[in-house]
Amino acid sequence: MSALVVRQVHKLYQSRFEALKGVDLTVAEGDFFALLGPNGAGKSTLIGIVTSLVNKTSGSVTVFGHDLDREPEAVRATLGVVPQEFNFNLFLPIIEVIINQAGYFGISRRVARQRAEFYLRKLELWDRRHTETRRLSGGLKRRLMIARALVHRPQLLILDEPTAGVDIEIRRSMWHYLCELNQEGTTIILTTHYLDEAESLCRNIAIIDQGQIIRQSTMRALLDQLHTETFVLNLRHPLALAPDIPGLRLRLSDPSTLEVEVDRQRNINGLFASLAVRGIEVMSMRNKQNRLEQLFLNLVEKRQDAEQ
Repeated sequence: MSALVVRQVHKLYQSRFEALKGVDLTVAEGDFFALLGPNGAGKSTLIGIVTSLVNKTSGSVTVFGHDLDREPEAVRATLGVVPQEFNFNLFLPIIEVIINQAGYFGISRRVARQRAEFYLRKLELWDRRHTETRRLSGGLKRRLMIARALVHRPQLLILDEPTAGVDIEIRRSMWHYLCELNQEGTTIILTTHYLDEAESLCRNIAIIDQGQIIRQSTMRALLDQLHTETFVLNLRHPLALAPDIPGLRLRLSDPSTLEVEVDRQRNINGLFASLAVRGIEVMSMRNKQNRLEQLFLNLVEKRQDAEQ
């Protein structure tokens, strides 16, 4: 069974950058799925439609076989949503936020407390359970929103920019738990501007731009389309000009930093040999950007060029 099926969904706005234009999207049960796009592309509008916060103009949405128009309550019961903005009572203790959320799904207070303890322990918030939410850091508030979204044990968890403003340590711990959750069977849809997260976590991906899905594929198939990578080399000694090496594209971003675009089929050892022959010593190397980011930018730029 598919976790989510969206067919020819339109949403008309005055601003064409927010409108959805016949979106088709399928997410398989058990998937960890990335929904990516630039600001204003339609990601939040699409999520709003699936979660009944935005009314679509036309089209159909089914979640685990439940039609959104005919069975909205059944759809909502299958969904857990972590929105971009904090939207809980800032003066409530953490545990009360979770218990109150459970009450919206008809869960008894006794069971809700048991589940609150389970998820707050999983997300390392149990020791703070009596703390008012306004006293939490941004990262801990994000964890609380995940716990709240899970209390009714949804089949599909939607994460809309869940690690925005979160430090690296908390991001890693959150993703560790979410990977564990996905392995246990929960389907996860992720939107994020941290494309390294999407590349490392997600098995399938859709890219939306100006209200249309411009690419949907497996992550591996998409990354296989990238034929070059750009490396940043930190040099021991500064250069006045970038060296001229046949078959490579090189530029200096500053006198001690050399950027090199390399074909994926080319052995990178040849690059270092060519530099060594010219007396250029490399101290360290890193990717300029992750592979998915480069593909994402290429796809969006290609679409913009085609429309001009």
